Amino acid sequence: MRELSSRYDHRAIEKKWYETWEKSGVFNPDFEPTESADSVGPAKRKVRRKTFSIVIPPPNVTGQLHVGHALNHTIQDVLVRAARKRGFRTLYLPGTDHAGIATQARVEKNLKEEGLSRQDLGREEFIRRVRDWKEHSGGLITSQMRKMGLSVDWSRERFTMDEGLSRAVVRIFNDLYSQGLVYRDTRLVNWDPQTHTVLSDLEVIHEEMQGELYSFAYPLADGSGEIVVATTRPETMLGDVAVAVHPDDERYKALIGKVLRHPFLERSITIVADSTVDRDFGTGAVKITPAHDPADYELGRRHQLESINIFDESACINAAGGKFAGLDRFKARVAIKEALAGLGLERGSQKHTMAVGRSERSGVIVEPMISTQWFVRVGPLAAEAIKAVESGAIRMIPEVRRNMYFSWMREIKDWCISRQLWWGHQIPAWYGPDETVFVALSEEEALAAARKHYGQDVVLRRDPDVLDTWFSSALWPFSTMGWPEKTADLRDFYPTTVLVTAFDIIFFWVARMIMFGLFALKKPPFKTVYIHGLMRDEQGRKISKSLGNNIDPLDIIEEYGADAYRFFLTATIAEGKDSKYSHQRLKGYKNFINKIWNSSRFVLLNLPADFQPPEDLLALPLEQEDFWILSELDQTRESLEDALDNCKFHLASEMVYQLVWNQFCDWYIELIKPRMFGKISVESQQAAQATAHKVLKDILSLLHPFTPYVTEEIYEHLGGEHLLTVSSWPRPIKLSASGRRAAHGLKLVQEVVVAARSLRAEAGLPPDRKMDLVIRSTDRSIQAVLKQKEAALLRLAGAASISVQAGYTPLKGDAMSPFSAGEVFVPLGTLIDPGKELARMQKEIAELDRYIQGQESKLGNESFLSRAPSAVVEQERERLKEAQEKKSKIAQAIERYSS
Repeated sequence: MRELSSRYDHRAIEKKWYETWEKSGVFNPDFEPTESADSVGPAKRKVRRKTFSIVIPPPNVTGQLHVGHALNHTIQDVLVRAARKRGFRTLYLPGTDHAGIATQARVEKNLKEEGLSRQDLGREEFIRRVRDWKEHSGGLITSQMRKMGLSVDWSRERFTMDEGLSRAVVRIFNDLYSQGLVYRDTRLVNWDPQTHTVLSDLEVIHEEMQGELYSFAYPLADGSGEIVVATTRPETMLGDVAVAVHPDDERYKALIGKVLRHPFLERSITIVADSTVDRDFGTGAVKITPAHDPADYELGRRHQLESINIFDESACINAAGGKFAGLDRFKARVAIKEALAGLGLERGSQKHTMAVGRSERSGVIVEPMISTQWFVRVGPLAAEAIKAVESGAIRMIPEVRRNMYFSWMREIKDWCISRQLWWGHQIPAWYGPDETVFVALSEEEALAAARKHYGQDVVLRRDPDVLDTWFSSALWPFSTMGWPEKTADLRDFYPTTVLVTAFDIIFFWVARMIMFGLFALKKPPFKTVYIHGLMRDEQGRKISKSLGNNIDPLDIIEEYGADAYRFFLTATIAEGKDSKYSHQRLKGYKNFINKIWNSSRFVLLNLPADFQPPEDLLALPLEQEDFWILSELDQTRESLEDALDNCKFHLASEMVYQLVWNQFCDWYIELIKPRMFGKISVESQQAAQATAHKVLKDILSLLHPFTPYVTEEIYEHLGGEHLLTVSSWPRPIKLSASGRRAAHGLKLVQEVVVAARSLRAEAGLPPDRKMDLVIRSTDRSIQAVLKQKEAALLRLAGAASISVQAGYTPLKGDAMSPFSAGEVFVPLGTLIDPGKELARMQKEIAELDRYIQGQESKLGNESFLSRAPSAVVEQERERLKEAQEKKSKIAQAIERYSS
């Protein structure tokens, strides 16, 4: 045994242990330590047969650790470390995502500073530059993951652009294409004018903004009148090919089929009837631009209207816009309104709240445009993915998220997967001279197919687009394990055990992984999906750079330590709910780490230098508190396993917190101090030492998944034969009937002490005022414990005497508190002046009345309720409730004293 230093230095210890873990290879699932058991009763080595696996949701290679990563990764690591200790062959697989748009934008920004563009370099050189940047600057987040203490197998680290993963992408694209589930089509897509690429619907963020509903007139071609249309986007009138009205709208029935004259272009516009037109919106006549509006696109298809694209890739007006060509779309809007006014065709405007789609990546307003792209036909894939969750093959926690998943999957649209980028997986499709498409695993295979098709050698042109980043991410659970090859990792670790993710990427990623996993391997990619909430700031707001409330996990780790931060994250994340950041709670959990350290230091200081744990602890002459703490330890172990199996992390954290702080430190250590100091007998001292060693060792194991650094350091000083990370999980403890009775007796006496402390507080007795306690109970085990532990219990209760009287008749001045096996009485007649005590309590009641009145007034004020953040309102309500409860207790005490 080695003595712990007086202070826990988290910085030095974290650095020491992560380097040790990584160097020793303990995170590799094939690592097998040599185990020797020093537990309760005879032990046998556990054979590790079952497997447990998690693939880390790959953070962007451009990214830095944020609170979302910290929460997500900590939850995963708690599960992984617990599984490893519980005897599973455990794989926690790390990696990063190539993040197509974000990475390309980062490197292009660097090039711009050099006065270059990617076009100046050419595709091959640009990709080389990106890979160089990734190697030298893109590994920041993996070093930050190490800071968090993640027990990932770095020897299996993957990157979505690795050669093996790229093979998997090409293979599944070919497989999907051969089954008609990937196709190429020309249709309306979401276009990002800044990054010059198409976006899927999920990459468009819709928000409301104040705009304008602008009205102008189209003259009838025969000069007989006009029709007025209303639009939020006047610039798109350059692409108008029709005006639609409802067939039953009496205002326009006579105009259906007539032709309008475009004021700026040599183009005729027809008035068509369509039942989808909202007669009450605007003028009831709708301009139709099939190339730049989703609703117009569908209407145009129904009426076989021409689609005219008026924008280039930067959303500037192209040649189809006539004299407005070259103008940015928003400048064109102003110019067109001025031109319409000049022609006398402007018919007014009004303020209008409208939904606008913005690119998730660049933040610019997305432009609907007609474009030829590649799509996944998701209907058949989604049907199988729905079945997997409905059947229970995939369990979702919390279950309420199933409904959201089903709702989206049943309305799912085909997924646009092509992107106009250079960085990413280039689409494995080649085009012949007549644009015949050849999808193949390689260029050689495509050339062979073309030779067979044309009857001669031809030059093929590869599709320049790359696949959506989420396409390769959807393969992550199996591509990282070597698919399409039949590898040992796929055999042993797929499907993975659990996926931990936030709700905001259920559709981006989770649903797509399920679809692709079922398609490629006929098995779901994971057995359980745990969907956690978000970490918000102390006011309940979402944490974001724009709000200026960003919290850097590395700053928190520097100040409080990784263990305190990890424990905070798991303790505050309740199932299905968001959690709040709290400096106060972080300070509390830092104190908890120090409590672990100091209690361990006490145990180590009171163990002999040559201490050896007994082969069978239960063979020693254990006392009541020894049986009790062993019982508490075993109950916590069992409950903790259940909580972790069901992803109830806040409950799991609370269990180990109470075991350490309350049962072990505040009770057990206080009870055994006389024994540890040798004041009872040598046998009693040795039994206390052996029990304290056993319990501390098992506590370290239970705590280790949450707080790996401090527990590993203490375990080393405790004489662990190998690393705690791979030592065995505590085994069940089977107490004899007499041991259970002893544990029960001490538990009852513990209740008595708690009741006595409560009565002291209610009576307002100072700590140095000793009380006489009378226990009215027929439970004989209390008397047995009291007989042996009277001195310790008197000290803990602050009592002068304790007696057990089954038939006690309380005196008029007695205070009483019930417990599970009877009542506790404190005769107060000689301890307090009833008159003074009544006056004190009545004064406190008056102060509480004033406070409660103020709180009720504040919470009844509509102005306060509407302006204050919801978190502040909730806090004020909680304060009111606490004051009302306190008043009720004092009122009961006044009634007791008065009688």
